[in-house]
Amino acid sequence: MVDLVKAKSRGTLSNPDNRFSRQTSHPDEGVSIIARSGNRSARHSMPLDEIASVRTLNTEYIEQQCRSIVSSNNSPDLPFNQSINPYQGCEHGCIYCYARPTHEYLDLSLGLDFETKIHFKSNAVIQLEKFLSRPGYRCEPINIGANTDPYQQVERQQGITRSLLELLLECRHPVTIITKGSLILRDIDLLKAMAKLNLVKVMISVTSLSAELKSSLEPRAAAPQTRLRVIETLALAGVPVGVLMAPIIPAINDMEIEKIIEHCATAGAGTMHYVLLRLPFQLETLFNDWLDEYYPDRKHKVLHLLEQCHNGQIYQSEFGVRQTGTGIYARMINQRFSLACQKFGINHKREARLRTDLFTPPRNSQQIDLFAN
Repeated sequence: MVDLVKAKSRGTLSNPDNRFSRQTSHPDEGVSIIARSGNRSARHSMPLDEIASVRTLNTEYIEQQCRSIVSSNNSPDLPFNQSINPYQGCEHGCIYCYARPTHEYLDLSLGLDFETKIHFKSNAVIQLEKFLSRPGYRCEPINIGANTDPYQQVERQQGITRSLLELLLECRHPVTIITKGSLILRDIDLLKAMAKLNLVKVMISVTSLSAELKSSLEPRAAAPQTRLRVIETLALAGVPVGVLMAPIIPAINDMEIEKIIEHCATAGAGTMHYVLLRLPFQLETLFNDWLDEYYPDRKHKVLHLLEQCHNGQIYQSEFGVRQTGTGIYARMINQRFSLACQKFGINHKREARLRTDLFTPPRNSQQIDLFAN
């Protein structure tokens, strides 16, 4: 049995069994691991050849050849119908990330695997060229980063997000970006060029102004003050920038709503939106462990307020309520958020629609059709 100490800059050491797995333990293939931190422990099975890498918690980057790169949705509570995620998994390690369960489709865990086994889609640009070259394609904005951050650490090496933006700019195709990564400033040349044509909108995720809370909640993401500087830099460059306070966590960061809106407005954000904490599938277990470790005195209150928002459940997946909840507490959050936005001049202008009439298909579309696999 191997005893692991919680490593610096990881959201969790727990690796819950994949919910799609038929077997939940493999006693003949590995050893039992206990990940201890404070007064909590999480037990899981792990192959012998993985123990060394877990003890040092190295991040593994895994190449993936994707069959397609653009996903579509018909969710009425999302502001986009098309999205691209250049990476699966995210090294930022945000404990609350609703995308964690998607790692289970890769036969991995939503826990430590999500943070340390990052898949990068090396043929993303080729697939996007094919997608944009389809006969009769109707241009509409594509979102980059709806699930995992397109400017996480792996982007420094792979540059997939930048390559996608280069193609979208070449095609005059509109794009929205969601990130909490300061690496986005590397691509400010592309963003400025797109902004001049009204082809881009950036949303920066800001969950807290507290460096201490951020270090446990989002261990490898940019510091709060760094994100404010990113907002300011983009705004001064003429790039439309807004903010997502996502998630609002009852009794953890809800007391910061007004201050966050004030600071983001001062930095130059033109719009702000929020999402209430979402805990689908086994994410609830990971988050409960996090509360046990960092806020045991608030755990009951946090969960009770969440249940108030979801008809006695921790989470509801239905459109319209999954993002903001219902009930007294949910209405109070909505009112506070709206009043603060009014006070600090946020959301007072109607958002300009990104242009779709400038789109031209990729210049190499014929060659792609002929030679693509």
